[in-house]
Amino acid sequence: MTHSHKSSPAPSSLAPLERWLTGPRIRGVPARDRAETPPMLSFEFFPPKNDALETQLWACIKRLEPLGPRFVSVTYGAGGTTQERTHATVARLASETSLVPAAHLTCVGTSRGEIDDVARRYWDVGVRHIVALRGDVPGGGDYEAHPDGYRYASDLVAGLRRVADFEISVAAYPEAHPTAASPADDIDHLKRKLDAGATRAITNFFFDSETYLRFLDRCLAAGISAPIVPGIMPVSNFAQAARFSAMSGIAVPEWLGHMFDGLENDAETRRMVSAVVTAEQVRLLQANGIDEFHFYTLNRPDLVYAIAHLLGVRPASDPQQAAVAAA
Repeated sequence: MTHSHKSSPAPSSLAPLERWLTGPRIRGVPARDRAETPPMLSFEFFPPKNDALETQLWACIKRLEPLGPRFVSVTYGAGGTTQERTHATVARLASETSLVPAAHLTCVGTSRGEIDDVARRYWDVGVRHIVALRGDVPGGGDYEAHPDGYRYASDLVAGLRRVADFEISVAAYPEAHPTAASPADDIDHLKRKLDAGATRAITNFFFDSETYLRFLDRCLAAGISAPIVPGIMPVSNFAQAARFSAMSGIAVPEWLGHMFDGLENDAETRRMVSAVVTAEQVRLLQANGIDEFHFYTLNRPDLVYAIAHLLGVRPASDPQQAAVAAA
């Protein structure tokens, strides 16, 4: 007589279920509600060096313009190497688009009088927002102020305030500027820039959201109350991002490199990975109360556009977006 019976599951087959039942419950980032106000965005572009890059830049601008960013900034080459192209791009933004342009200005290699003249030229073409930076020495090396120039970004901010009633943004460094004596000293520099009349700070990019949130805690403890907008750089080329990070003293988490392992020759998958990673970073910051973000576009609009869409930022003509705005 044959006895039928159910065989007992092997202990190893129970391990996943036991792990699921006894492990910690981790809540995800809150799902975005349709009626939730989308975050405010701003975008950074760099000026073109030739006609082909000029065409690419304006295609990027036209792609992102319908998203209605708070402002868009145009960078300024080290030592003012792209000064004229920056001015031409910003002037065209002011005259030919609906965007609010912000022009970068640096202290490197330029006298106070020359910088003041550039600022007046911006004011005359309708530019009311300046991103004031100390700047880096072309080709690297130790910074040395122009004998007749603004020594620090805080001096530049005060000088711009004397020229006209600009809105002024300055830089902040969640992981401290590479040349800072200490993180506390770096925050002191930031406070001086804000006390000199800057409106807000925009951070360098970072990959660990905790780094930014801890930085906010330290800023608040130092008596800083101005907005400190997180700078976000979507990564689609990991090797390039690693080089940028090394130059700026930015930590690259091991998990980020792992995300892009094996994708060196697969640009499409890299873009998809980047969109997910960046949107997750921003959503985590949103869950911690952050509602404004500055994107370093690298003049590549499609990735930024996709991330903005995931965040609920849609063209102004989008009926859903219009309804939320009107609510």
